[in-house]
Amino acid sequence: MAEIHDDMATEKAVHEAELRTLDRPTIRAGASTPWGMAQVSRRYANGIVLHSTAGHGGLHLDEIANAVVHPLYRNDDGFYEEDCEWAKIAHAFPQLFTAYERRLANRTLRDSYPDAYERAMGVTLDGSQSHLRDRQEFEKRHRNDWVVIAALNSDHQPGFVECIATLGGIRVQVGERRFLVPRSDYVIGRHGFVIDPLKHQSYDGPSSFVTWAARQ
Repeated sequence: MAEIHDDMATEKAVHEAELRTLDRPTIRAGASTPWGMAQVSRRYANGIVLHSTAGHGGLHLDEIANAVVHPLYRNDDGFYEEDCEWAKIAHAFPQLFTAYERRLANRTLRDSYPDAYERAMGVTLDGSQSHLRDRQEFEKRHRNDWVVIAALNSDHQPGFVECIATLGGIRVQVGERRFLVPRSDYVIGRHGFVIDPLKHQSYDGPSSFVTWAARQ
């Protein structure tokens, strides 16, 4: 679930110390989950169990515990996968998580569920506060620009990246165009690379893409 990704030794030490104070005992495994049979199960509290399977995992809440989850975050079946949805449980039961996990949960909710977060918290998020909101703003800003959806170093034009782009970066074959971008220019941003028509030339020559080469 939550992982430490930074070099903040103090935060890591506090996180580990807080973990030792939380009661998360291992219980009998074998429960059926949406991700397969649980191989390891830990009880966070009555009615709240973290299940880990061979490929994935998440939290399961019984009916009583699930009723505590905010309606905008609640899953009717009581299962919450471990990548993002666990943050909904940290929001509902903050006392069961460390300060680091609560901070990560808040970020996860803003990044992944900005609409629900805004309504639940009574705030308005901008792109700097939410990855998904930032993505939405990018798409709105560049809906009429050519945004790269595939790219590779050109075998036919040394020093260039051959790019396939569509308007707004929408992944449909209709309306695809190719461009040559100097390798030194091709730096992918947070949500993709936007073609500058004044700098990046449209290209109809031999392609390094197998699918495009087959069309020629």
